Amino acid sequence: MRKYLAVYGKPRYLGLVEYDGDIKKCEKLVVESSRGEELALVVGEVTPEQEAEYRLLKHSSEHGDGVMKNSEPVVTDLTFVDFASEEDYDREAEYREEEKSILVSAKRLLKPHNLDMKLIDVEFLRAKRKLFFYFSSDQRVDFRAYVRDLAREFKTRIELRQVGVRDEAKIIRGVGPCGRPCCCSYWLNQFAPICIKMVKEQNLALNPSKISGICGRLMCCMCFEYDVYHEAWEGFPHPGSKIKTPNGSVIVAGIDLPTQSLRCLIAGKGEVKIPKEQFEEFRETVASGGEWVIPEAEPEEEPLFSVQDAFHMEIQSFRVQTEKAPEPRRERAAAASGEEGQKEPRDERRRGKRRKKHAPRPERRPEGEEAEAPDAAPHFGSEPEQAEKEKRGDRPRRHSPRRRRPSGAKKSAE
Repeated sequence: MRKYLAVYGKPRYLGLVEYDGDIKKCEKLVVESSRGEELALVVGEVTPEQEAEYRLLKHSSEHGDGVMKNSEPVVTDLTFVDFASEEDYDREAEYREEEKSILVSAKRLLKPHNLDMKLIDVEFLRAKRKLFFYFSSDQRVDFRAYVRDLAREFKTRIELRQVGVRDEAKIIRGVGPCGRPCCCSYWLNQFAPICIKMVKEQNLALNPSKISGICGRLMCCMCFEYDVYHEAWEGFPHPGSKIKTPNGSVIVAGIDLPTQSLRCLIAGKGEVKIPKEQFEEFRETVASGGEWVIPEAEPEEEPLFSVQDAFHMEIQSFRVQTEKAPEPRRERAAAASGEEGQKEPRDERRRGKRRKKHAPRPERRPEGEEAEAPDAAPHFGSEPEQAEKEKRGDRPRRHSPRRRRPSGAKKSAE
């Protein structure tokens, strides 16, 4: 008999199905579980070694997480009934739509009872033989009267199941601080115990908003790399520890795990970086009153090909291209037709136009010198008056607008 791993129910329970034939991955089956007949999704075939590992999985209640007294075990045995048909797919879609309105009605019926409980989700079994309500609460709740109201309202068997806060996030699903779906909602099989010691050993900030998930507990991913960091910390002293010396105490300021070195603060010398392999030698030398000599760093070998070499090569290639660049098409045509002589007068005409456009101002002549140019600018006023002014040596007055005295100045003078 071949065994397959299957997932069923909204809390994503795990089950093992036995079947002689071949079952494709992600195919749905009708199985018989401890809850009744329901649909299960096949994940894949498992080997005897994998089956033994799945049997050893512990539930979150065994780790002391929440109240999960009547919950299903992590892995159960399922009985194969049949392959899911198209009608089963359609009915399941109808149940999922109907469950939304049932949850709203159940919350409305909960208000008169004043129970300290939070409804999370609703789930119908196959053929509506049973209706499950999942809720969370900090303490035990006496919901017998509430169950009678639910049975009277929905006309089917009712079962309420209390889950913890981590299982609540598993059922509702959501997005974690990393921007991806929560691990518990799509691949995590069990909740491992997590403590604040794991966070400290990974040098993470003890900020509750950064190390807590949407459930309010420490994030499950805190234990993914804990073993690696635990091995990396072996052989290192604790940060803040002191080494007593005749010249004072040497303090281990910090540890750099990527480079496997320690930062030690020596009085009078400042901070010194010590590799992990030389720390014992450093401790013995300093504790005996000796002076630790910092080894000189070996000069780094220059690379065979640097960025500056590439830059110079690019400049040299650009110069070669500009020297070998072809002449403009217009110059080549002029050289072929023998019209190189006509190029100069054309340039002269252009230069002449520019001079006329931007002609310099005429030089200022002395007062007694007469203009020899025939087109000299005419003087202002009549000719006799201008002649008298020239005899007297008076300069022509400039015509400027008359200033008006402000009205306020006249009144003040009066």
